[in-house]
Amino acid sequence: MAVKKAFDVGPSGIEIAYESFGDAAAPPVLLIMGLGSQMLSWPEGFIAGFISGGLRPIRFDNRDAGLSTHFPDAFAGDTSSASYNLSDMAADTVGLLDALGIGSAHLVGASMGGFIAQTVAIEHSERVRSLTSMMSTTGDPSVGQPDPDTARLFAGQATTREEVMDRAVVATSIVGSPAYPVDEVEVRERAGLAYDRSFDPTGLVRQAIAVLASGDRTDQLRSLKVPTLVIHGAADKMIAVSGGIATSDAIPGAELVIIEGMGHNLPPALWPRITLLIADHIHRVEAGALGA
Repeated sequence: MAVKKAFDVGPSGIEIAYESFGDAAAPPVLLIMGLGSQMLSWPEGFIAGFISGGLRPIRFDNRDAGLSTHFPDAFAGDTSSASYNLSDMAADTVGLLDALGIGSAHLVGASMGGFIAQTVAIEHSERVRSLTSMMSTTGDPSVGQPDPDTARLFAGQATTREEVMDRAVVATSIVGSPAYPVDEVEVRERAGLAYDRSFDPTGLVRQAIAVLASGDRTDQLRSLKVPTLVIHGAADKMIAVSGGIATSDAIPGAELVIIEGMGHNLPPALWPRITLLIADHIHRVEAGALGA
């Protein structure tokens, strides 16, 4: 599937790069990726699990990532200088649904993508059929905090393609899944492809400021009536498992699945299990809607 672009998306009128897979008549599943990550971070092997499960997965680049609109003139300083927040990113997501002619979709968010998906469910609940929040948290600073070892991720600045690929391997060694090692060659290759598409490290900073400026969602999550699945790795060093537990505790009726040995990534060995968990969740929701 070739990358396409939606133009004049949402209230900000931005461009969003996206790819849609599978049968256009199947239930749509919008995949929302995390901080500084491009749609490539949803591997096609992972996406294949949704297609075989009779779903229509759609991946896209958030603002300030990949081939979507970047905001280079926005000051990346502190939260008072944030030019946008998670509500704006949620509006982008809804705007993409509008551009694709989709009234409502199943949302799957990973890491910051989970923050965005939660915000869409809070602020645009009529557009959300179900929510899956993966390796994410509520915004409450008392939960989901990173392990001190993750500070090594931010030491120095990678600028060349080779440095970016090297850093991706180091990052995986720090926050990846200890029970499910990944192929370093594949990690380097994916990082190189992302570098070739778009290299904008300040975009990551602007997204991080947007997260910090958006605060704690816990009280708002308590009012959700969206069928929710929460997936978290027990060995997640980037967002501690307490963040996933807090998310599940906050959302009424949420189902929590904690995967032993999983960190803050999507190792290939877990693709079948995770996509099956999500597909089963979605099909239960779809069946309930048909029954109603």
